[in-house]
Amino acid sequence: MIKNLIRGGITILGFLLGVGVFTLVRHISVLTGSEFISGLDGTRQNIFMIVSGIIFALLLFLLFPVFTKLSAKVASGIEQEIRSMSVHELVAGVAGLVIGLVIAYLISSPIANLIRNANTSAAVAATIVIYIIFIWLGVVIGMRKGKDVIIALAKRREDFESGRSGQDRIERVPKQSGRASQTAVPKILDTSVIIDGRIADIMKAGFLEGRIIIPDFVLVELRHIADSSDNLRRVRGRRGLDILNRIQEEFGIEIYATANDKTLAEIPEVDVKLLKLGKTLKGKVVTNDFNLNKVAAIQGVGVLNINELANQLKPVVLPGEEMQLFLVKEGKEHGQAVGYLDDGTMIVVEDGKSKIGQTVTVNVTSVLQTAAGRMIFARLN
Repeated sequence: MIKNLIRGGITILGFLLGVGVFTLVRHISVLTGSEFISGLDGTRQNIFMIVSGIIFALLLFLLFPVFTKLSAKVASGIEQEIRSMSVHELVAGVAGLVIGLVIAYLISSPIANLIRNANTSAAVAATIVIYIIFIWLGVVIGMRKGKDVIIALAKRREDFESGRSGQDRIERVPKQSGRASQTAVPKILDTSVIIDGRIADIMKAGFLEGRIIIPDFVLVELRHIADSSDNLRRVRGRRGLDILNRIQEEFGIEIYATANDKTLAEIPEVDVKLLKLGKTLKGKVVTNDFNLNKVAAIQGVGVLNINELANQLKPVVLPGEEMQLFLVKEGKEHGQAVGYLDDGTMIVVEDGKSKIGQTVTVNVTSVLQTAAGRMIFARLN
C-alpha cells in the first residue's frame, strides 16, 4: 500500500516536472524570439503543456522500480561507507560541509548580483552550480585532510601542555590510548577464534584495540555447533558461546547485522562472507584458521592469526641445547619417538623409540619453523 502511494506521488511529481519543462522551453522561446512555442495560441500551448506533463508522468511511473532498486543500492552503499568511517572523518566531513557552504555563499552572492540584472534564470543556475562545487570540495577535502589537521592540533595541544607535572602527563595516557582505539581498524572475529578461547585473554592483555565486531552469521554458526548432535562439536560450540558472553561483559562487542547488506546475504559460505565484510569495513579478520589466512592474503584482506602470535611467543630453543623430555609415543619414521614441551611444541627424537614412557636427556639438532607451527628435532644424549 505504501509503495503504491509513493509511486503515485512520484507520478504526480513527474507530471509537474513535465509542465515545468514545457514552461521553461516556452520561456526560452520567448527570449530568443523563436515562434516554435510562442507562436502557438493559448489553447494549443495548454494542450502541449498537458501532453508534456503526461509524458513525464508515464516515464517516472514506468521507471519507478528502477529508481527503487538504485536508491536502495545507494542507501546501502552510503550506510556501509558511514560505518567504515572513523569519528575523525565524520567530524572533518561535517566541518568541510559547513566551510564549503560559507565559501559558496560569499562567492555566489556578488556573482549572482552581477548576472541577475541581465538574466534571473542564469543567476539562479550559477548560484546552484557554485554551491554544488564548493559543498563537494568542502566534504572531500575535509574527509581527506581533516583527520591530519585534527591530529596536528592534538599534537600542538600536547606540546603546549608538555610543561605540566609528570603526574599530569601520566593522567593523560588513558586519553591518548582512547584516541588510538577510535582510529584503529575494526577487528572481525570468526567462529574458530571464538571457540579457541585465547582471544579473551589477548583482549584482556590489551593487544587488540578498536571496534570488536561479531557478524550475525558467526553467531548463527556458533548456535548450530552448540546444538549439534555430535558431543564434541556441541561442547566446542557451548564453549564458544561462553567465551563470547565473557567478551561481551568485559569489553563489549558490536553485532554486525547483514540483513540490510544484500551483497553479504547472497553469499552462502561463512569464510567468504568474513573476507567480504573485512573489505567492506576496511578491517582485519581475527582467526586461527590456516586456510582462511591464505585466502585472505590472496584477496588483500588483513588477518590477525592467533596461532601465528602464539608461535612467535614460544620459547626460543637453539641447536646444541640439552633438555629433559618425556617421550610420549612413536614418531612417523622408523625408530623415532615424540615428546612435547609445556607450550605444546612437538619434539621428534631420533632413535628414541626404546625410551617411550621415560624421561630422557636429549640434545637439540635442528629447529624447523613452518606456517603451521614449530617443530624441533633432537637426539638422545
